[in-house]
Amino acid sequence: MQTPKPDDAASQLHEFLGAGPALVLTGAGMSTDSGIPDYRRPDGTRRALPMQHGEFVGSSGARQRYWARSFIGWQRFSAADPNDGHRALARLASARALGTIITQNVDGLHQRAGSPDVIELHGSLSRVVCLSCGTAVGRDALQQRMASENAGFERHSRGMAPDGSQVGSQIRPDGDIVLDQAAVAHFHSPVCAVCRSDTLKPDVVFFGGSVPPDRVAQCVDRTDRAPSLLVLGSSLAVMSGLRFVRQAARRGIPIAIVTRGATRGDDLATLRLDVALTPTLVALTAKVGERPCLHSDA
Repeated sequence: MQTPKPDDAASQLHEFLGAGPALVLTGAGMSTDSGIPDYRRPDGTRRALPMQHGEFVGSSGARQRYWARSFIGWQRFSAADPNDGHRALARLASARALGTIITQNVDGLHQRAGSPDVIELHGSLSRVVCLSCGTAVGRDALQQRMASENAGFERHSRGMAPDGSQVGSQIRPDGDIVLDQAAVAHFHSPVCAVCRSDTLKPDVVFFGGSVPPDRVAQCVDRTDRAPSLLVLGSSLAVMSGLRFVRQAARRGIPIAIVTRGATRGDDLATLRLDVALTPTLVALTAKVGERPCLHSDA
């Protein structure tokens, strides 16, 4: 595994992109510079256990716990802005150095940064759907309704949790935070405005859930047509992303992986760079601006 400086890494990526507009797969590491921590520590261990699909669907208590934590977490999560790495990808797409972005993130920051072609593999936290009747609602609208039904609940975001951690200090990629269970018990879970069911769920794929087949097929098609695959900020710990790296390897196209720490796809990478992501992408945009990739006639 190479650990070059960002400018040297950018030079290698510039050469890598000469094959044509690369398909991009991004993970949680893409958004850490926006203040949204990833799920794993540098040694690969999880910072916290994320919400599990089966638990959420099967338990009203689990849904109450999720929505109480998310109610507090959304105020910080939704305030996160795209970082320079997100903006660099948008510029690289405009320069025809990159093609479609398949993101495992649910924060919408690629789109807000201006990337024109983004597939949200795991969905988006900006949408909520009722599992009983299918009614969809915007997350901001639901936040306002939860605020009116839980007046004063924000006070539980201050102070210390029983484990000694600062309440609200550990925002996660799915908008969840640390919150005392005693506070959760006082939270009124949201219900569907149409059928009154309490089975409202963020329109995301929780751990243990399945990506919709049509979305998988769309990503498989893009991978089949891509000249190369660039993986950014992902440990590839879950199969939903790793499958496309394996597909690219079977096709024999170049694969570059840029992220801190080991990944499950390292043995398949043509180019593996353990380097800070944002400064590397910023340096890459400068190189593309100075000398467009060989395939581009822009």
